[in-house]
Amino acid sequence: MKKMLSLAAMFAVLAYASPASAELKLGGDASVRLRDTSYTGDTANTKNDDLVWQYRVRLNASADLGDGYFFKALVMDENNAAGGWKTVGYGNTEAPLTLNVSNFYFGRMLKDCHYMVGRLPLGSFNNPIFDLTLYPTQPLENPVANINYDRVYGANYGTKIGDGMLNATLVVLDNESGNDTHLKGDGLLNDGYALHLDYKFNVGDVTLEPQFLTVLTNSDIWTQSLTVVHSQVTPYTFGALVGVPAGKLKLGFGAFFTDCNDSDPNSGAKTNYDGYQLRVKGEYGNFMAWYDYNHTTDKSGVTDVKYTNNFVWAQYKIPVYSSAAGSFTIQPTLRYLTNKTESNGVTYVDQQRLRSELWATVTF
Repeated sequence: MKKMLSLAAMFAVLAYASPASAELKLGGDASVRLRDTSYTGDTANTKNDDLVWQYRVRLNASADLGDGYFFKALVMDENNAAGGWKTVGYGNTEAPLTLNVSNFYFGRMLKDCHYMVGRLPLGSFNNPIFDLTLYPTQPLENPVANINYDRVYGANYGTKIGDGMLNATLVVLDNESGNDTHLKGDGLLNDGYALHLDYKFNVGDVTLEPQFLTVLTNSDIWTQSLTVVHSQVTPYTFGALVGVPAGKLKLGFGAFFTDCNDSDPNSGAKTNYDGYQLRVKGEYGNFMAWYDYNHTTDKSGVTDVKYTNNFVWAQYKIPVYSSAAGSFTIQPTLRYLTNKTESNGVTYVDQQRLRSELWATVTF
């Protein structure tokens, strides 16, 4: 609590430091959430009908420096891999809420181009290309937003080309520290780097956004349990998002494919997998839902391992109060996930999980 008050005081001092200082705008949101989780199928090592109380606070800061220069930051708790949500612990003894600078970036916005650098937000909740690249065996339910807090360190440049906007983002995925040894990967560029390209344009009322993401230097591939499944590899992913308005209904479609055929330069371990993810999304008024399907085949071992996953997110946002200063909403949400893992005709995992949630959120 003292840390939160100190941050608030710091922001207040910066916002009113002097008439010559840039105006610092503050905002954010605070939420409480009731969640019930139940499993069917293979329920080994899981809790069934687990009712939990959760909460999250996020603070936004932005400053317009003039002539297109800007600064933005997001402050939130990052002490667990759950997108900033904290769960009330046994005996109400969970660790106190601590606020960290989750992302920050600064740059310049011009008429036909822009650039920015820092810890950049990815928007992965609506764009699964990073999910499929970094978590290819189970990219559903937004692991980059939950585990990686939807941000990455890097630099972005965007420019208008034709009728659309081309964005190029160079990101740093990890830090690999090595000495001058016989191992490959030592040296100046031994860290994990990736390049993300996307081009967004309209054809009539339809929005198209083809994308390409490639890991440039050797990096690790993870599972959602934060276990390295492949190390020192350079996968690539490509696909597109499509937005189609249909009266009051907004339809969205996405298709992405990832591939990796590589080997660890030091151990010689072979990595060979490919997979794809499909998304269908609809929005009508305050209702929003999407369906994801993923299938990935890992051919790195003696026998192929096939992962098949389905995910449904459905929510309805109920406005309670709204003004120029903020809003208060209630949001029932359902999240349904299925996981299936099989190899050589044998099914090792076949699990279904349902999460029913009730959110209460105030924005300010």
